[in-house]
Amino acid sequence: MTEVGVGMTNPVRGARKPAHVGLPLPTVRTRIVDESGHDAESGELWIAGPSVFSGYYQRPEASRDAFVQGADGLPWFRTGDTVTRDADGYFKILGRTSVDILKSGGYKLSALEIEEALREHPAIREVAVVGVPDEDWGDRVVACIVAHPGRADDCTTDAVRAFAKQNLAPYKVPKQVTLFDELPRNAMGKVQKPRLTEWLVAQQTRPRE
Repeated sequence: MTEVGVGMTNPVRGARKPAHVGLPLPTVRTRIVDESGHDAESGELWIAGPSVFSGYYQRPEASRDAFVQGADGLPWFRTGDTVTRDADGYFKILGRTSVDILKSGGYKLSALEIEEALREHPAIREVAVVGVPDEDWGDRVVACIVAHPGRADDCTTDAVRAFAKQNLAPYKVPKQVTLFDELPRNAMGKVQKPRLTEWLVAQQTRPRE
């Protein structure tokens, strides 16, 4: 990411693990921190080291929010990425904490993991998974899908949920599937998940005729 440059990589010599971002570079220090600020097996990635930027240009408040002063005296940058680390020290990114980590039914879910499983469905061309506020679930997991031409009938909620149950734990299966002609993207081509969430919330609060 821009704020840290290259912080991790799969080694040229040694194991290269698919779906992992690899090992920290020699000058990079890392922590995985839970919501209480304690070290954890899964949580937000914090990074410190000489390659980390010193702050955002003319944005002092954003700079203060981005760093935590550690007991070791180091300024730790809060990346905003939720990660895990395996027994060999390789990191795997579960998603952006703000949009890709959902809390549903008492579980923390990775939207990216669910998307990866759903992309295996032969009728699904594109998918983005978001959480919609729900009184019972916290986040109601919704799969926003673009079907391949002529395959929309194969992408009903029941059909997609049945497929997902073959590859995901029951608590990770989307509660709802919504079809789109296309997914909203920014100028860089990245799917704008907040816009999808806003649209879904608007649809569920719209008065019925």
